[in-house]
Amino acid sequence: MIDTSEKNFEEAIETYLLANGYHKSTSNNYDKTLCLIPDDVINFLIATQPKEWQKFQTQYGTDAKQKLLKRLADVIQKQGTLEVLRNGIKTNGCRFQLAYFCPVSGLNEETQKLYQANFFSVIRQFYYSEKTPDKSIDLGLFLNGIPIFTAELKNPFKGQTVENAVTQYRTTRNPREPVLSFGVCLSHFAVDPDTVYMTTHLQGTKTEFLPFNQGYNNGAGNPPKLFSPRLDGEGSGVRSYFSTAYLWENIWNKNSILDLVQNFITLVEEDNQGRKTGNKSLLFPRYHQLDTVRRLIKDAKAKGSGQKYLIQHSAGSGKSNTIAWLSHQLACLHDSKDNRIFDSIIIITDRRILDRQLQRTVKQFQQVDGVVENIDKTSRQLKEALENGKNIIVTTLQKFPRIVDQIQQLSGQHFAVIIDEAHSSQSGESSKYLKSVLNVSSLEAAAQEEENIENDLEDRITEEARKRGNLLNLSYFAFTATPKAKTLELFGIKQPNGEYVPFSLYSMRQAIEEGFILDVLQNYTTYQTYFNLIKTAETDPHFDRSQATRLLRNFVELHQHTINKKVAIIVEHFKDTVAHQLNGKAKAMIVTPSRLHAVRYKLALDQYLRENSYPYQSLVAFTDTVKDGGSDFTETGMNTASAQTSIPETATAETFNQDPYKFLIVANKFQTGFNQPLLVAMYVDKRLGGVNAVQTLSRLNRTYLNKNSTIVLDFANDAGTIQSAFEVYYDRTALATETDPNLLYDIQYQLENFELYTDTEVDNFARIYYDPKATQDQLHAILVPVIDRYQATTEEEQFTFRNQLKDFVRLYGFISQLLSIPDGELEKLYEFSRHLARKLPISSQRLPIEVQQNIAFFTYSIQPTHIGRIPLTQGIRELDPIVSAGISQLPIEELEPLSQILQQLNQQFGTNFTEDERVFIQQIETKLDQHEALKASLQVNSSENVRLTFNTIINDLMQDLIESNFQFYRQFNDNKTFAQYLSDMLFQRYLEKTTQNSDRQIS
Repeated sequence: MIDTSEKNFEEAIETYLLANGYHKSTSNNYDKTLCLIPDDVINFLIATQPKEWQKFQTQYGTDAKQKLLKRLADVIQKQGTLEVLRNGIKTNGCRFQLAYFCPVSGLNEETQKLYQANFFSVIRQFYYSEKTPDKSIDLGLFLNGIPIFTAELKNPFKGQTVENAVTQYRTTRNPREPVLSFGVCLSHFAVDPDTVYMTTHLQGTKTEFLPFNQGYNNGAGNPPKLFSPRLDGEGSGVRSYFSTAYLWENIWNKNSILDLVQNFITLVEEDNQGRKTGNKSLLFPRYHQLDTVRRLIKDAKAKGSGQKYLIQHSAGSGKSNTIAWLSHQLACLHDSKDNRIFDSIIIITDRRILDRQLQRTVKQFQQVDGVVENIDKTSRQLKEALENGKNIIVTTLQKFPRIVDQIQQLSGQHFAVIIDEAHSSQSGESSKYLKSVLNVSSLEAAAQEEENIENDLEDRITEEARKRGNLLNLSYFAFTATPKAKTLELFGIKQPNGEYVPFSLYSMRQAIEEGFILDVLQNYTTYQTYFNLIKTAETDPHFDRSQATRLLRNFVELHQHTINKKVAIIVEHFKDTVAHQLNGKAKAMIVTPSRLHAVRYKLALDQYLRENSYPYQSLVAFTDTVKDGGSDFTETGMNTASAQTSIPETATAETFNQDPYKFLIVANKFQTGFNQPLLVAMYVDKRLGGVNAVQTLSRLNRTYLNKNSTIVLDFANDAGTIQSAFEVYYDRTALATETDPNLLYDIQYQLENFELYTDTEVDNFARIYYDPKATQDQLHAILVPVIDRYQATTEEEQFTFRNQLKDFVRLYGFISQLLSIPDGELEKLYEFSRHLARKLPISSQRLPIEVQQNIAFFTYSIQPTHIGRIPLTQGIRELDPIVSAGISQLPIEELEPLSQILQQLNQQFGTNFTEDERVFIQQIETKLDQHEALKASLQVNSSENVRLTFNTIINDLMQDLIESNFQFYRQFNDNKTFAQYLSDMLFQRYLEKTTQNSDRQIS
């Protein structure tokens, strides 16, 4: 009968280790006071450093062993095992190495001999304590007599799982025991046949264990090993079917442990702000981090420079640490001929808020001073760092522009460019400078799918990011949580079926299931806006239906009543549902669709907080200056005014950390790359989709003590749109097929058919453009006849040509990289087209702004439409390849009477008032306007007291008008919800009209 005990599980692990280079030891060999296996330590020193040992022994004679062991134990207790294994110890003029690592270059016979002399041993039932000698840990692993790992094992066949092992460490393993104190062992593992957890710091019941699993189907856990005829393992005949066998077969492999000690395990002494806290922590890589870095290093060593790698790691993946580990190992990477593969490693981040954090993370991983150069002041720093051969350079795209011309001579060197957030890091206005210096490709040129402001940015990116090509002296390592189609095609791995997939994947689903981020769709409420507009003009003017509808919607969303209504919902929801969370530290973000919306939200929110005496403060974040109502508003000005203390724009994020500030109102700022774990709620009043939806809502997903869920109230999107956006990046993302390079030739043919330019003109333009001695006026002169021909065409032809020209420019920067042979003809047309596109005159189509002057609000309400979780399904999500926008048609103007436009809009968004009911409500409003007692009450009382008078008057008026519309009166009298809605609407409208009349009288 098979032994299904925990003892058998323990024996299976030990058997594998012994068959693969470990030596069996027992607790009798272990010194509980010194926390060492003395014989292993001394034997290692004698075998590897006989001269130094002889020198030491000459001083102490028969006491040499005890003196050395005591000194080693003291240094370990003071400095930690990691420091001792890496740098050895000094004692009485002698220096001893306690481990030998695989050299990064020049592996000769002597270094190989020393490396192989490392002595690994395992103790089963490791009795570690002097005070409680009956207590044992299932496994203890030692390197050269020094403890490095412990492991508690559990077997579900006996009713215990990894959770019991975690509990055992937390409750029965005293962290005051010398071997269990911080820094002595490098990690403690809780293991069962299916799952692994680990910690580097035992702290009793407060001990934090992290999952250390491979992931299964892009989620948490480990892939099961199905039964099949047994295959021999490496150097053994005992390969295991346990799902966690990777731990002892791979991670605890001798070479792996030495690599972990040399290159991964890190002592951290600073917080995220770079401050010395006095608290130390050991950072041990999570499984996906270790696996990713090792595979990247192996591939780069085998293939050299000139490669592209896409790493799709979700938020919560520990991306900054992965980048730090990768950069340090790339900086030391040598090929088989002992040549450095990369001269410099350049880490680029577009997230200025996190730039300093990333710099600090990379810098504190260095083991030798001067390896990392933080470029955070001037562009000259970067030039000097490259010229002086700095190994690792951390910088941002914003610091590149001034050095383009200065480092052209560096093109013969080899670079590794690590990009933090691939699609955003290459989509700033400075991206052209990075391409000029390193001649690298755009990651996301022309891939912005935002609203108008983002579309303008897309045009600039496409125009600027034109330097491209696969260079043999440069490798890309692009990190992103949300790769777009172009990112996948440029940096992904092409599969036999034509798909493009990332080199490494750590999915959003796995991060959520492992508890590193929260599911932001768990508590999601969407709202529908309902409104009725009425025509105030006596005439019935005609407007273009499409443009007028857009302006009318904008009128509704920017109307003060709309913003006041939403602000009331937001603040009351925060007060009742959010404010008490995280011991009163919870915060919220309000996402607005424009800078003007942000300004008005800030004003309305602060006013509402003052009127209700709520103890909250708000901050606003937007760029530049916004003009509204004759006033200029800036982020700094608004925040300083409301806080009554200076808050410069650069301090907004840091100020938001302070306790009084509960609301952060944003407009195209802080929606990406902003890390604030105290964010619990988000109030969305902006249309979101695709990557933008994922990035924006993911501001909520950071974990924090006792933060178990998040809350979203969404006024602008439906649940289906958000679900579709998240499902692309929830599990696994792939590109269905590659882009067809012939798209460019198709568009070129269509452009030529317009006969607005000749080949000679394109050639002449290119000849002048690439001639450094030519002058700019010559380019303008060549384009003049082209523009004349363009203006002679019809408006529809101009519209189609202009859009085709933009389509060519948009696609060229990306598709040209797919051409196996560079096409000089297309290159010339590209430069010609992008300059021509800027000069083409556009017939201005004036928006019918006056439409907003001929209408007024009649009713407005907001009702929830979805409350609860938005579920996400598992499985691969394929993105479509890049395509041409196609031949555009000039929009046909559809003129309709304003009354008809309003009728259609009210039918779509309005409440179900009949025409008779509208007349009835207008009669009530007229009587309210004429009510002198109500006017008098408003002049001397607060709005709360006026409301009491108003409610009495409304009831009286309804009684007076009962005969004219009995059905309406009955609905008001019997339906309390409807009565409250109507009273609120009429009171708000009365206050607005009275205030407006008062303002006009004053002016």
